[in-house]
Amino acid sequence: YVFKARCTLLNRYVAIKMLREDMAHDESFRDNFKKEAQAVAMLSHPNIVNIYDVSVRDNVKYIVMEYVEGITLKEYIEKKARLSVKEAVSIAIQVSMGIEAAHKNNIVHRDIKPQNIMLLENGTIKVADFGIARFSHSESRTVTEKAIGSVHYISPEQASGHGSTEKSDIYSTGIMLYELVTGQLPFVSASSVSVAMMHVSSEPAMPSS
Repeated sequence: YVFKARCTLLNRYVAIKMLREDMAHDESFRDNFKKEAQAVAMLSHPNIVNIYDVSVRDNVKYIVMEYVEGITLKEYIEKKARLSVKEAVSIAIQVSMGIEAAHKNNIVHRDIKPQNIMLLENGTIKVADFGIARFSHSESRTVTEKAIGSVHYISPEQASGHGSTEKSDIYSTGIMLYELVTGQLPFVSASSVSVAMMHVSSEPAMPSS
């Protein structure tokens, strides 16, 4: 759950991300929530949603973060159908700067997609939702064990079960850039597994076509 709240101490609006009670008993969800808290608490960058406070106590687990007044990049794409190259590149640069800051802290996002990119009214881009982020030297899981990220943006190494590195985020950013300029995803299928395998073995249509 994510709530909009007002911080009475500093008199400002914040977003509070809380782990649902039914998920609090699931060890994997608890681990992911704690992992996100640890990952994002280390980051401070204009192109990353800021974190103000974290609680991972047994009874209540929550993250207090910057409240972003804007829409997701996915909503923006759906509204405009496709973007000009100039606007798409501007967005990609800001996303890349946020990802670079994470990578410098050895953090791989692993779920870069338009739904996790916030677009502010002034044009600023912020990367959000490090829910499945991991430290670049930690263990990873294969797509067959549990889908990591969204299959439409997943990197070939993630899809084939070879883990993820900083390059995985760059690949996902490339897929997102493809969608920005064409208004379409490079690989689409009724089966999530089929889409994942397309990233491994298929070539997307040229954006110019």
